[in-house]
Amino acid sequence: MLWLTGPPDAGKTTLAELVAARLRKSGTKVEILDGDAVRRALSPELGFSRADRDAHIARLTWAALLVVRLDGVAVVAAVSPYAAARDEARRQVVAAGARFVEVHVGCPLATLEKRDRKGLYARARNGQLGNLTGVSDPYEPPTAAEVVLDTSIEPADASAERIWNACS
Repeated sequence: MLWLTGPPDAGKTTLAELVAARLRKSGTKVEILDGDAVRRALSPELGFSRADRDAHIARLTWAALLVVRLDGVAVVAAVSPYAAARDEARRQVVAAGARFVEVHVGCPLATLEKRDRKGLYARARNGQLGNLTGVSDPYEPPTAAEVVLDTSIEPADASAERIWNACS
């Protein structure tokens, strides 16, 4: 299983799509579990408090384990800001007999604010949005990620290649 974590607009979904396409091309069954899409489907009642974020990550982990149990590769692309929730996901995946590859998709805040595809950073800076990871809510970077990326300086294809190599 691949777990891509990082702040909004860092490039998690883009990288998940690139790696998943390569996995599919090699004949692997793969499912992308994008945090935003899974939140809409499985967690629409949850907000962005720590407890709600942890519940969302627990649901993502559950869904990913279903994919793993069916001999597929789950590619999770979610902010997942808290280390304890990611560590619990790792524990469960490893206990199920699968490999867990954590990818820290990092990017400086100034670059994230320039990208701001969803307008989240602008709304947070204007006081219209609370609990934005990296601005008004914490992000705990992984301390032992198998892959660490900085998408402000490395092109997506090169980052995807590094993820692919870590999985091989």
